[in-house]
Amino acid sequence: MTPRELVVEVVRLRRGPDLLALPRYMTPGSAGMDLLADIEADVLLPPGGRQLVATGIAVAIPPGFEGQVRPRSGLALRHGLTLLNAPGTIDADYRGEVQVLLANLGNEPARIRRGDRIAQLVIAPVVRATWHETDALSPTDRGAGGFGSTEDAVSGRRGAGRGVPSPRRVLKPGAAASRVTAAGVRRAPASSMAPPGPQRAPAPDGAAFLPDSSSGDGGPGASEKRRPRGGRAPHGPPGTPE
Repeated sequence: MTPRELVVEVVRLRRGPDLLALPRYMTPGSAGMDLLADIEADVLLPPGGRQLVATGIAVAIPPGFEGQVRPRSGLALRHGLTLLNAPGTIDADYRGEVQVLLANLGNEPARIRRGDRIAQLVIAPVVRATWHETDALSPTDRGAGGFGSTEDAVSGRRGAGRGVPSPRRVLKPGAAASRVTAAGVRRAPASSMAPPGPQRAPAPDGAAFLPDSSSGDGGPGASEKRRPRGGRAPHGPPGTPE
């Protein structure tokens, strides 16, 4: 399919022995033409600085079209150079010089020289709108969702049925929720369990007991007998009754 060709009038604003080339497409599939810096002396942009750079041309874009001035990806990647008003708009009735508002977002100064390719110019069709005032807008699934609303919707669809935690359930007053242990066994609330057994005697002075294996969730070593920390082992060899 052959791309549509649009004839755009262009005027060189500065002539001389060192004449710059007109903007052109660098490859057959390029969407934008490269704009060149038409400056006599180098421009040094410090980090955080901005500069309006001339291109030396004026254009007459036909009605129904606009010029979009966009950053160049190579300059953005290597030097952090971009356009503050990207994309800049050249209206069909504008007849002044095309200029590029460059900004240095990098950490090092960036030097602009005469003839450097500093931006891209895309010629694109535009549609003029006519307002129709109404009392209400037609409803949509998105509704008034604004910043980040579509990201939340996408993440919700991706996580459906894939182990994404469901919203926390709010219990009514007096209700007790069951809990799931690390082993995946669902335990009933403490209020529904059997009455606790007799209370154990307090530990002797200076002897802190390990948790009783008969209470709480089982863990490493839960089946071992309780004994005082730092206390002596029972008398006699292993297996010998006391």
